[in-house]
This record gives sequence, C-alpha cells and structure tokens, in this order.
Amino acid sequence: MDRRSFLGRLGLAAAGAAVLPSVASCADGGFADCPALDNVKESYQADLLVVGGGPAGVCAAVAAARKGLKVLLIDNGNCLGGMGTKGLVGPFMTCYDAKGERQIIRGLFEEIVDRLIAEGGAIHPSKIRHTSEFTAWITEGHDHCTPFDPEILKKVYDRLCAEAGVKVLFHANFVGPIMKGDSIRGAVLLTPSGLEAARARMVIDATGDGTVAYRAGAPCVFGDPESGRVQPASLFFRINNVDTDRLIADVVPHLPEFRRVNGVSYRCLHWRVAQAEAAGEWDLARKSVNIWRSVEKDQWVINCTRIHGVDATDAENLTAAEVEGRRQVEELMNFFHKYVPGCEKATLMGTGSTMGIRESRHVHGDFVLPVQDLIDGVIPDDNIFLSANSIDVHGAMGGPAGGLYMPIQKDMYGVPYRCLLPAGVGGLLLAGRCISADSAAAGAIRVMPPAMAIGQAAGTAAALCLLNGTTPSSLDYADLRKSLLEQNVFLG
Repeated sequence: MDRRSFLGRLGLAAAGAAVLPSVASCADGGFADCPALDNVKESYQADLLVVGGGPAGVCAAVAAARKGLKVLLIDNGNCLGGMGTKGLVGPFMTCYDAKGERQIIRGLFEEIVDRLIAEGGAIHPSKIRHTSEFTAWITEGHDHCTPFDPEILKKVYDRLCAEAGVKVLFHANFVGPIMKGDSIRGAVLLTPSGLEAARARMVIDATGDGTVAYRAGAPCVFGDPESGRVQPASLFFRINNVDTDRLIADVVPHLPEFRRVNGVSYRCLHWRVAQAEAAGEWDLARKSVNIWRSVEKDQWVINCTRIHGVDATDAENLTAAEVEGRRQVEELMNFFHKYVPGCEKATLMGTGSTMGIRESRHVHGDFVLPVQDLIDGVIPDDNIFLSANSIDVHGAMGGPAGGLYMPIQKDMYGVPYRCLLPAGVGGLLLAGRCISADSAAAGAIRVMPPAMAIGQAAGTAAALCLLNGTTPSSLDYADLRKSLLEQNVFLG
C-alpha cells in the first residue's frame, strides 16, 4: 500500500466504534433471556475485574489484591505491560518535579523500577539527566527518564501480580458489560474457549480507549473536539549492534543546533534527515529522529514513525496503520544503514506488536481535568498523585509534523480522584489515559509513570469501596489519601 492510498483510507474511517449493546437483562441469572448469548459460560467470579493489562491495569490490580480483594485482570494479548512491552515504548518518562530535584511519582512505579534494576533491566532515573543519549538529547521535560528492558519488564509484571494473588487471564477480549440498572457487574469476554462471563462487584476500565465505559453508556469524546483531530500514532522499534560511541560522536557537535520552528522539532540527526530528504530517500512526517539509548550500550529505542488520523477503536483503520508503521520502519532502517554513523550494521530487534496510540477516547466524568490546571500547578483537594510531565500534544498544530510542547512552569501539579469517576455508570472506575481530562491535559498524563500512579489510586479506591460497603462516588477521600500514603505514594 503506498502512502497516498493509506492516507486516503484513514480519511474515510469514521471516528468512534459502534456501541455494543450492554447485556442488561443478564445481570441476575443465566442468559436465557439473551438469545445471542446462549453459549456464554459462567466462568469467572471476582470482587474486582480489571480490563486491560497495561501499566495502569497492572498497578490497579496489584493495589486492590494487596488489600485482600479477589482480582481478575484480563488482557487481549499474551503479556502484561501494554505499551511498555507489547508496544516497545520507552523509556519511562520523568517521575521527578519540574526542577529535576525530587522524585514525586513513587508507590508502585518506584517498586517496579527497583525490581527492574535488581534484574539488570533498568537504570535508576536519578542517574539519567537531560541532554544525554538516554533522553534523545532532549532538555525540556526529559530530565530523569528511566531506560528499561521490555522483556525483563514482562517478568517483573508477572511476578508482581502472582505475589499479590491477582488472577491474570490473557487472550481475553472484552465484548460488553454486564449491567444491573446503571451499574456494571462484570463483562462478557471472548477467549479461545468461546464467550465467557466474568462477574464482579466492581470493574476498572484500564483499556486506554475507554472501551468499557463507552459500551456501558458513559459519555465520551474522541480526540480533541475543537480541532477534530487525535494525536498521531507511532510504531516503536528497537535496534542493536550499534557502535554507540560513533553515533554519539556524530550527535554531540550538533547539539547547539537543536531547535523548534513552528512546532516542528529539529533535534537528533536532523542534519542526516536533511541529507536523506535531498536524495529523495525520506518520506516521513518528521524532521529529526527520536532515538533513545537503552540499558545495553548497543541497543536503542526509536520513536520516529508517524501515522496521522489513526482511530484506535476501528479495526480496519488500525490495521492500515500497523501496515504503514512497518513500512516506515523499513524506510528508517535503510536510513540508519546509509546515513547514520555507527548504524551501518544495526539490526532490527523488533517492532512493537501493537501500535503506540497517544489518544483515542476521553471518558467524561464528574470532573474533566482542564489543561490550565496543569499549567497553573493546581494541586486539588482530592489529589491522587503529583506529576510534572510536560504537555505534549503531537500534531496539535495540524500539518505533518507540528506539535504543541509545553513544559510545566510550576514544580508539579496534581490529578483529582474525581477524574476516575465516569458519569452515569456505577461500579466503574477509570485508570490510565482514558480518564476524564481534556485532550491537552491528557497529553501530559498519558505516559507510563502517571498511568501507573492513576492505576494504583483506582485499585486502592475500589478496594476501599468494597471493603467499606460504599460506592466510588461516595468514597471518603481521607480514607483514600491515608491508604495511598501508606503505599509510599507522594502527595506533597
């Protein structure tokens, strides 16, 4: 498929998936009144069902299980970790305040990093400073990133869940919610065994796309309603057999030339991109290459592919994007071999088994987090974690490469518990990038350390609700704050 045909195909795709009817009549008994679901097996019963095994889902499941809940964590893939493992997205972005002086995202994120380091699978963020090969030589918003090995991360997540007593089910696709009135009581799943029911007293949506909330009837918006766009997607990949010293030697003399012009970044290897463009060998919507050194010296993570208009909730659209992503990876490997010193013999270790999605649905809840609160450094009364991740909205200015990047001017900002409560649906909490936030605010908190913090708060809240006999909207924030502090979460 050539690029013009691909872009045309994306332009024809509708934004948003069709609503799958909830299984409202199946809440209290079998499936006798649901002819389409006659073959659904009653397979699972849990206190808490977590849908989505990415960073937010893992932390939600572990936090709840450690409180004594019976937790079922489902994922449609074959491993935990989501974008960090299946998507090969790396490194973990900053967990420090805006001055780079204090680690402020802690809790389960810090525990996961410590476990990775113990197995030789990460470098502690305290040792990673901005403007280095570990941060793609980027200064703003990139101080104290955490390089990690995705294969070791898979093992860390497996062990973390096993030790907490979380039941993990892979190859399980969420089909639709089981509802009782306006409250969710589980889900119908499609697994290799067929259609199966998973009953639960409460559910956490950690799908990234807000799929559970959407199909349960919660109000959602797709992307940025004002611009009508979603942030572009990227297919990450990893390379090795790089002569890192020669690559660094080529980059460092050009650091004074790094710049942004009308939202377009001219950073790492922009001088090599210019050479390839002049030769007619560059067809990507980028002017530079984000290339991050990983834990092993000869291994690098590449974030350079760019596919606009991707609807992650539409299978045909997403399929076309995956194919285009691999085409771009092939072009980039040719670029590395021909133009980049030290990469002449670089080997493609692998591409992400899933597209890196920055934005799809945003679920509207009791409170929609506005980007201005992040800019102003607002720490709300019902704060669940603190962060200083920059506002990073790829494609915000339209065109092939323009984006909005705004470092936080305050030391930090907070995210309120209210953002985890979807409007109109009971028994459901949100975790990860689908929480109730506007498009620009989501551009700051969509990365993995904040997602883990959100997940930990959601899992803790679910446990407190079920243990104390209350609802997510009625939960006493003082109890949630106390429990989070006991889990080494930093709240200021």
